[in-house]
Amino acid sequence: MSSTEPATAPTKPVRIDTVEELDALVAEHDRVLLDIYTKGCTLCQSIEPVLGNVSKATDVVVAMLNPQTDMSVAERYTIRSVPTLLLFEDGDLVDRLADGFQGAQAVVDFVEKER
Repeated sequence: MSSTEPATAPTKPVRIDTVEELDALVAEHDRVLLDIYTKGCTLCQSIEPVLGNVSKATDVVVAMLNPQTDMSVAERYTIRSVPTLLLFEDGDLVDRLADGFQGAQAVVDFVEKER
């Protein structure tokens, strides 16, 4: 077992603007939940407080990225609708949730299910 401790997860969502910032976050933390959202999207605005609860209830780092600040993220992860949640574990994309608004328990279940 490694003696280096993983970085502590923030207790609220972190806003990032670029794929480079996402790559750094994924490299630094064991698990990252990325919310792809757009400004003016009412479902995206509705899910934001849910993500705050998820970041407090789990050990996952919650990040938010608007693909309008870096369009390559939409291409890299084939984003077709917002909000889209991407779950990264140990540096790899392991799951996605793109079913519109989800409540806190549904997102916690998504983050914590066995893969």
